[in-house]
Amino acid sequence: MPSRPRQSGGYGRRSSRPMFGSSFKMRLLIAAGLAIFALISYYGSPGDKNQITGEVERVALADERQEMALGAQAAPEMIQQHRGVSRDGAAVDRVHRMGVRLLRGLEEYMDKLSQEKGVELHNPYQFNFTLLADPQTVNAFALPGGQVFITEALYRRLDTEGELAGVLGHEIGHVIERHGNKRMAQQKLFAGLAAAGGVAGGDVNSQRMSQMIAQMVSMSYGREDELESDRWGVRLCAEAGYDPHAMIGLMEVLDEAGGGGGPPEMLSTHPKPANRVKYIKEVIDLEFPNGVPENLLP
Repeated sequence: MPSRPRQSGGYGRRSSRPMFGSSFKMRLLIAAGLAIFALISYYGSPGDKNQITGEVERVALADERQEMALGAQAAPEMIQQHRGVSRDGAAVDRVHRMGVRLLRGLEEYMDKLSQEKGVELHNPYQFNFTLLADPQTVNAFALPGGQVFITEALYRRLDTEGELAGVLGHEIGHVIERHGNKRMAQQKLFAGLAAAGGVAGGDVNSQRMSQMIAQMVSMSYGREDELESDRWGVRLCAEAGYDPHAMIGLMEVLDEAGGGGGPPEMLSTHPKPANRVKYIKEVIDLEFPNGVPENLLP
């Protein structure tokens, strides 16, 4: 009986292509599914109305009470990381009073905005302004829901009331625009798209590249948030009775504190202070086309 010709070598070569093609197609299908799910989850939601600006936004937490609870939960850890609350009672009171003054300015701004848009607006957040004892970290930041912090290291570098108003007004802007809440929603989107890119590439390098791209896109949104908050800093400074040009002095303080170094802007969550100065000047011209009122405090 004649023996069958050996086919093992030929079989292996013929089957390798369809197996490779099938695997690649399967990866693409899975990647497409992940990407579509991430996009629908983000863009398919109707969004939530911002109670202060009236704009509809895509956020992770639609209920402002959830934002406030999240911020209140994280606040003790932030305080602990920055050596607790400052023991300088006069400075603590000054920061608090400035925060209250800025919030009164916000109410006045919202009244005007309500009349312009023909809608009723209100501030749903309970703000709290804290001076941290940290003498080294030159920083100010805000948590979702209204927890606003400034370190002593930054506070001691400020020369005028207007500069303090600019710092706190900027951080209030982050809360108003719900930046932390928006970033949580966007991170879910970026994570889904990064996972899809990694699956499509099929190897570790593809996953790393997808994650790096997602991180850089996220950083660009972070820089936009900073500029958006600078605009609120300008507005609230003026509403509280301070010259918004104090924001320019604040940028000089931050630039000096940073030593003019740091990573390139595209690799940073914050724009360079010099670029922010240019933007702030543009915002001042837009907000005050007839010039800044002369009776504002420095």
